[in-house]
Amino acid sequence: MSDISLRPGATLGAYPERLEIEEHLAARAIRALRGMASERALRRRDGLAAFVAAVHAEQAPLREVGAAGFEEALAALRADLSRGGLRDALLARAFALVREAARRALGVEHYDVQLVAGRVLAAGMLAEMETGEGKTLSATLPACAAALAGIPVHVVTANDYLASRDAGSLRPLYAQLGLTLAAVTERERDTDARRAAYRCDVTYATSKVIAFDYLRDGLERRQRRGALPMQLEGLTRAEPLEERLLLRGLCFAIVDEADSVLIDEARTPLILSGVGTAREQERSYREAVRLARSLVADADFRLDPGARKIALTPAGSARLEELARPLGGFWKGPRRREEWIVRALGALHVYLRDRDYLIREGRIEIIDGLTGRTAPDRSWEQGLHQMIEVKEGLATSPERETLARISYQRFFRRYLRLAGMTGTAREVAGELERVYALRSVRIPTRLPVQRRGLGLRVFATQDEKWDATLARVRACHAAGRPVLIGTASLAASEGLSQRVAAAGLPHRVLNARQDAEEAAIVAEAGERGRITVATHMAGRGTDIRLAEGIAELGGLHVIATQRGDARRIDRQLFGRCARQGEPGSYELLASLEDEPVRASIPVWLHAAAMRALRRGGRLGQRMGDFLTSWAQRAEERRCARMRRAVAALDEMRDALLAFSGRGE
Repeated sequence: MSDISLRPGATLGAYPERLEIEEHLAARAIRALRGMASERALRRRDGLAAFVAAVHAEQAPLREVGAAGFEEALAALRADLSRGGLRDALLARAFALVREAARRALGVEHYDVQLVAGRVLAAGMLAEMETGEGKTLSATLPACAAALAGIPVHVVTANDYLASRDAGSLRPLYAQLGLTLAAVTERERDTDARRAAYRCDVTYATSKVIAFDYLRDGLERRQRRGALPMQLEGLTRAEPLEERLLLRGLCFAIVDEADSVLIDEARTPLILSGVGTAREQERSYREAVRLARSLVADADFRLDPGARKIALTPAGSARLEELARPLGGFWKGPRRREEWIVRALGALHVYLRDRDYLIREGRIEIIDGLTGRTAPDRSWEQGLHQMIEVKEGLATSPERETLARISYQRFFRRYLRLAGMTGTAREVAGELERVYALRSVRIPTRLPVQRRGLGLRVFATQDEKWDATLARVRACHAAGRPVLIGTASLAASEGLSQRVAAAGLPHRVLNARQDAEEAAIVAEAGERGRITVATHMAGRGTDIRLAEGIAELGGLHVIATQRGDARRIDRQLFGRCARQGEPGSYELLASLEDEPVRASIPVWLHAAAMRALRRGGRLGQRMGDFLTSWAQRAEERRCARMRRAVAALDEMRDALLAFSGRGE
């Protein structure tokens, strides 16, 4: 294996991964200085220009050779990479071969900016590229180079659809280089098929799929650890441990939409669970929901919608004690009783249908707030899922017990080399560097950006905002321009859809209910007069291509109907227009009745802003701009606190397990 497997802290052997050792101050300082030096070298335009020129020089003779000559050059490169690793000179040769293979197999060649991005990724950094600049093709450069060196590569995608799509479309390129390729999705249940996919040179999969398979491997390794199990394994001639494991370790990961995967998804720990056997608690779930429905908001409990927290008041605790007295059992204990009721109140008032979950075929399916897609295999913990099922009048599912868990922060830090790419890293560059030692490099666009921002308009009420949205959609449709409207939730997308339909405007909706149709809807979103209503993150990772003649009309127009949970979310949505030098425009429409604003702003200030907006003029708009921005920053800070809490709890849990001798 090449040099990346030999970096300090790596566990070598059959399952390579980075050890989580506590670095002393000097080691951290040295690592930071090396990272700064590497980043500075990559930022030097003359250095990058020299690398790009070297790739072109290496490719020039390859254009003249036939299939036999190409195979000969490929074999020589494999041998040199296995001995010398991913050094610049060999990397230029590798990129030249990959670029030539793409020309022969796909009919396309990597642009120079993609060569620069590939060089950044190969160095274990994050490439920040504008939407539409070709991140998918850029990732093939370091992926193929590492695979040719014998390093297992994981390309981490935002969803199953993208994993399957990219693996399918790029298969001819990998085959041209003699590399094996596979995609692993959540739908693939066969263990042998998953294992075979991870045995390929390059594997495309989502972060959840790879991380959960890593946790399954951890359980397998833990169960087989120790002398006696190994002796018994030899006596029974059982299948060797290495052949039962799914992954080949954590060697090199290239993470697409890295800010979403490494930052946004890090709010939620990865928990591998099994179905429990006890169902005697079903009655307790129903009793908890019944008691919670008897409590009155503000009098018995207080709800903080911004933080999504509920707390019982002293009067509520006393009333709960009175209501629970006839039930007996564990309802007698005040601490457990109040924990269950707070959870039941959350099921009733915090977790909302068509925002946090939907019901499909009699089952609760959680809506991923980041992607707008459903996660059918996920469930809430500690009885919350069952209480929501009771609220909705569904049969309760068995409660699941935790078998293993890990945070995204700790999982991705275990890769020997980690790289990423996204269009929106600027706001979280510091966190990416601090948590993952992942430094960001901005990649220039191939053509000048022609994206026009039309600014922010704030309205007093949501009805006024929806009326303004409809007016803008009608104007774009009449002009023949396609328009994409981003909404904050499934319920908002369907509510707007009803308004658009009532206005007699043909349109398509893209949210968690249309997972299977996503590709077709996005493919049509750039056609003349097309109207697409979508949740903010739906369709991310798929370019909207303009139909013929649309550029002359001004290109795609994007409307955001609420500020996102972070400024990056807004930029991701706006980046759907004006790709590859095409024209396009965007605007943001918001209201003081939007949930984040109402949850974050003091009542008196909210009322003053309402009065100012109704009077009209610049003051009202300035106040609206300030308050919606304030609410967005407050949500960003809350999410950052959640990520830190998840990581801290995960590390504390592992420390306790290690102390008790039950750790990994």
